[in-house]
Amino acid sequence: MSVQKQRPSRKSWRTAFTLIELMVVIAIIAVLATLLLPVLGQAKSQAQAVGCLNNVRQLDMAWLMYAHEQRDHLAYNLGGDANRQTVAPNNPMNWVNGVMSWELDPDNTNREPILQATLAPYCYNNTRIYKCPSDRALSDIQSAAGWTGRVRSYSMNAMVGDAGTLSQTGTNVNNPNYKQFFRLTDIPNPASIFVFLDEHPDSINDGYFLVRPNYYYPQWFDLPASYHNHGAEFAYADGHADGHKWVDPETLAAAQPDAAGLPRHVAAARQNDFKWILQRTSVQQGQPSTSVGGN
Repeated sequence: MSVQKQRPSRKSWRTAFTLIELMVVIAIIAVLATLLLPVLGQAKSQAQAVGCLNNVRQLDMAWLMYAHEQRDHLAYNLGGDANRQTVAPNNPMNWVNGVMSWELDPDNTNREPILQATLAPYCYNNTRIYKCPSDRALSDIQSAAGWTGRVRSYSMNAMVGDAGTLSQTGTNVNNPNYKQFFRLTDIPNPASIFVFLDEHPDSINDGYFLVRPNYYYPQWFDLPASYHNHGAEFAYADGHADGHKWVDPETLAAAQPDAAGLPRHVAAARQNDFKWILQRTSVQQGQPSTSVGGN
């Protein structure tokens, strides 16, 4: 008795994909992925900017809590000289400790210096808020060592807080024509003076961010970061925080080693960003103005 082969029914033919139909589906998926990936990337970037803004705001709140407990005396903000030949020493009185570098120095990954500094208890010892989520900059030797990132992205305005030996005469030797704020009540308009910002990874070393006027040859001594849509996040002496987008090419530099090129000359026609930060850094000695430098 012969066995008769059963032929597939037309119903089963209809449920199968043809090669052409499969290729069409793949093409549609590819087009959708092309459209969605930039949107997802933008959403991730925006989320990181929000995270960064939240970090500087928390640091700012810790800074204000410290001042209120210390009868308005501001946290120490130690630094080096304007020529970047020296950096701040580790000192438990300083707002933060540890020097970022492109070498395999332990400060780059060790959170203990941060915990030993003044503001850590006011941050509930949360060292994650010292790091911008967009900052993944590493040198080649650090990447080769298996590092995933350094521990700090933020610095403090050099004119805010006791700068130790740099300001022992009452003025800051790095910026003597402008007022050093030792107490919260010294700041004439707290909403106009920044305290924290995210600094460029090639510029950041200690936690002291210096910008000062030079009417004949303006220069960046430290460079702000530009992780967030070519901008940086700032926290101010009144407790508010917001972002600012840079408009001058001289302010932008790739987030990588040796990219800042400091001191960095600021061309006369492209000083918008430089003046913007300068006006939010300090006030002239003896002047109640909220502006430093030109308009």
